[in-house]
Amino acid sequence: MATMNEAETRAKLIDPALHARGWTEDLIKREESAGAIDIAGRAPRRRAGRVDYTLRVKAHPAAQPVAVALIEAKAAHLPPTHGLEQAKAYADCKRLNVQFVFSTNGYLFVEYDRFSGQTGKPRPLADFPTPTELRVRYEQGMGFTLDDPAARPLSVRYAGGEATRRYYQDAAIRAVLEKVAVSARRGEPRRALLSLATGTGKTRIAVQLLRRIADADQLRRALFVCDRDELRGQALTALQNEFGADAAAVGAGNPQRNARVLVATYQTLGLEGDDAEATFLTTHYPANYFSHIVIDECHRSAWGKWSEVLTRNPEAVQIGLTATPRQVIGVRRTAEVRADERITADNVEYFGEPVYEYDLGQGIEDGYLAACEILQRDIFLDRKAQTEQESGVEQADLAGKRITDARTGAVLTAAEARQRYEATSFEARLLLPERVAAMCRDLFDHLVASGGPEQKTIVFCARDDHADRVAAELNNRYAAWCLAQTPRRWPHEHYAFKCTAASGGADYLADLRGASRSHFVATTVDLLTTGVDVPVVRNIVFMKYVRSPIAFYQMVGRGTRLDPPSEKVMFRVYDYTDATRLFGQAFLTRAAVYPGQAAAPADEPADDGEERERVLQVEGFDVRVSDAGQLVVTQVDGRTMPVTIEEYRERLADRLVAEAPTLDAFRACWVAPAARRELLDALPDGARSAALVRSLAHLDACDLYDVLADLAYGQAPRTRTERADAFEYKHGAWLASLPAPAAATLRALAAQFARAGTDGLENPAVFKAPEVARAGGLAALQALGNAADVLRETKERMFAA
Repeated sequence: MATMNEAETRAKLIDPALHARGWTEDLIKREESAGAIDIAGRAPRRRAGRVDYTLRVKAHPAAQPVAVALIEAKAAHLPPTHGLEQAKAYADCKRLNVQFVFSTNGYLFVEYDRFSGQTGKPRPLADFPTPTELRVRYEQGMGFTLDDPAARPLSVRYAGGEATRRYYQDAAIRAVLEKVAVSARRGEPRRALLSLATGTGKTRIAVQLLRRIADADQLRRALFVCDRDELRGQALTALQNEFGADAAAVGAGNPQRNARVLVATYQTLGLEGDDAEATFLTTHYPANYFSHIVIDECHRSAWGKWSEVLTRNPEAVQIGLTATPRQVIGVRRTAEVRADERITADNVEYFGEPVYEYDLGQGIEDGYLAACEILQRDIFLDRKAQTEQESGVEQADLAGKRITDARTGAVLTAAEARQRYEATSFEARLLLPERVAAMCRDLFDHLVASGGPEQKTIVFCARDDHADRVAAELNNRYAAWCLAQTPRRWPHEHYAFKCTAASGGADYLADLRGASRSHFVATTVDLLTTGVDVPVVRNIVFMKYVRSPIAFYQMVGRGTRLDPPSEKVMFRVYDYTDATRLFGQAFLTRAAVYPGQAAAPADEPADDGEERERVLQVEGFDVRVSDAGQLVVTQVDGRTMPVTIEEYRERLADRLVAEAPTLDAFRACWVAPAARRELLDALPDGARSAALVRSLAHLDACDLYDVLADLAYGQAPRTRTERADAFEYKHGAWLASLPAPAAATLRALAAQFARAGTDGLENPAVFKAPEVARAGGLAALQALGNAADVLRETKERMFAA
């Protein structure tokens, strides 16, 4: 028994013991994530996801099971406490949202109780708590019973079954329903705040919440509030899929009082600004008209007049949804940052701390969001040193340049300009045509080099006319590129297009989402900052200075969605304005601040932003763009942050050596599929990290074995072809000692390795490959004894070569 691995321990020891204690299959849920995606030079491939064992209890036999515990199973030869800390990290309100954590090796178990914060001593698995015992302890800790009327939605089954939700969506839904039940029992306002990254399905969570509440006969009338027509349309579609005609959109003059679930924008309700009258709201919906209110994108709201929709319905269950981090630390405290902090503080003060959080890094790690690579670009005016951070333009810098009024074209003198223009005012107050041209040239060259210019891309610009100039510059470069191709290509219409509110940009969203022969690059100001679902977008570009962390996260969120039809599994952020600093201090690494970068004052005054100020266009600057580094978004100590490629490689190597201290130990793990999977799963970001390093290091011709052996043990990497060739000549004597069909089969298998690496060699269908089958195939290896043993020895020799 001591040699059993984790899977065998579960099957032979843990599962039988749980069933003996009353844990039937409907009470044991194997929560499996989608699995991170390997990004390599060949076709992207999804790895097996993480599997967590959750234990659930029921209010009655027909009820929806409620997850209350997590079991971390480890191999029988490990101590029972081995997986406890890992399990505790997955049990909290940022992952599975369960209250009891168990770690076991199949013989003994250890428990951590989140209610008390106490960790128990090892006990025999035969003493494991029964479902009834855990239900009683859960109810005592929560302060309600599953039979309480306020907790009834927890016991309502998912419409369409549990396949309709992901593990974190279930955790978020349970967290809200638990908070509402606790508040009702205590006589407190029933409010809850959810914080989930863009692309993780907040609207779907809200719909499932309302559906279960309705099925529990507790939904009288619900209001879903958002701040844009596009978001209203998306929410309405999702709600009508569940509620049919009982869900309706509120329109001007049409309060939809016959519908049970209303979808409205702040503007429709008359709540757009602090000076709004809210007449539509007060005229058509009396106080406490709604039993449930969902505030979508509540981080965008300024807690002004719009909050009247909440204060007029104090008896309603009120749920806030946000996609931004709850707290951003260490960012320069500009006026925009202070405003964001006020919104965050107001949200937390009103709703309470988020009952559940799921961030960008977790979504990437689980395989539900696209992997993110950041390319930082430094821009220099005239001949500033390349290590100098661009900081602004003095009036003296304008001497000798052509200066015109951007609106009238009138020629001006340098003396008619401001004494100083901060970099944050570039393209907003100071138009610099050469700067636009340099950034567009650099971006276009990167697009061509990374897969071609016809990639769906969003470029965030400073103002409407800046978006015009960027679109024109990119269109010109695209046309010139097409003419230079052999054979000549005809450029698609509307390659780059302006997509701003002032230009009616919403009309082009369908083309950006779906058109395959037009509308590739959208230049926008703020129309695409939030809520708009465009999964095909592969690049997010910052050509505007962003001061608001909330706005920054929303902009980045436009690229996070996966798009299986187009095989999109990752996206890039091109940062020309140091926008990625807004990940915050907790998200920065040693390489995020470059030599010569000046420290900003603690409180930077905001631009007054008054349109009456003259906007200047200045020509004659020499602009250069240089590489400032590549970053990878990952999780470090439970926090999502961008780290440099070098640091990412260091973290990967450190973890690999901790798991396999020597090259021999690493090789022994690699040739055993189960051990290799366990080893890769233990790496930062799981198996995805090795494939990502291979792609970034341009080692696509190498097997992951060589990538990792080079990274952690200093072994010079060989391509798959080189390793296959070395196997044949270094082990020629061994091959010659085998029967001819077996030797021919192994040589054919080596050729398969040269094409597809370790995974291709272990593919069950490999023996059906024509060259392998012709050589003798599986039968030739079986003639030597156990074919699996022969294949293992072949791999040992392959990687020893």
